[in-house]
Amino acid sequence: MKQVIITLLLTVIALPILAGNTNIDRANQAYKQELYNEALKLYLQEAEKTGVSSSLYCNIGDTYYRLKDNVHAVLYYERALLLDPSNGDARFNLEFVRGKMQLPDDAGDSWFSNWVDQTVSRLSSNAWAIIAIVTFLLFLAGVAAYLFLDNVLMRKIGFFGGGVLIVLSILANLAAFHVHDKATSGNGAIVMPQSVVLSTAPREPRDKQEEAFQLQQGTRVEIVDSIADKTSGKWLQVSTAGGHKAWIKAQDVEVI
Repeated sequence: MKQVIITLLLTVIALPILAGNTNIDRANQAYKQELYNEALKLYLQEAEKTGVSSSLYCNIGDTYYRLKDNVHAVLYYERALLLDPSNGDARFNLEFVRGKMQLPDDAGDSWFSNWVDQTVSRLSSNAWAIIAIVTFLLFLAGVAAYLFLDNVLMRKIGFFGGGVLIVLSILANLAAFHVHDKATSGNGAIVMPQSVVLSTAPREPRDKQEEAFQLQQGTRVEIVDSIADKTSGKWLQVSTAGGHKAWIKAQDVEVI
């Protein structure tokens, strides 16, 4: 009797796990069979049922791309990278789709800042924190070698190596803070319409002077501020990669 009860309990516990795996398997199978609408439906159900993950968001992005919905593909690749910056598939696919949409590089306003942001974002904040700790411990070992060893060569290695390691530890800490802030700010958003004209004020532009600039579909922006009233609805002040700020309707963007 006791064994029967234990078996029943294990079955009850295992059923949700098996069901979840089956759902993903069905989605993957539908994707392989090019039944992309069915695959998307199953992937989205899985996200709602068991929670999101970077790999699941990447699968959703892949499916949207197959459905020729590039803007939603960009949105979900961005969401995948937000959860796991080291997801190489999501990063490669995002760059590929952005290239097909002919979107400008939105990581920053100079090639150097673009390169730094892309390099730093390839690892998670936890990974950078571990690197910072390890390099700091090695720095302490270098200091100890310089102070307590009699061998001149080892003392030089400890001195100069320690200097390099403390710099690397500081840079790794800065990278960890940058990636963590980027992941937790929740300010990134994607422009969804084919194109949209932004306004210099939180309302529809009344004339050409109130038209700030135009953004194309798929452009990433950072939300700076928001305002809402009964007349004009909700508007968001956003900043582009180049640092230009203007107002856009909240309904015209999807938060990453």
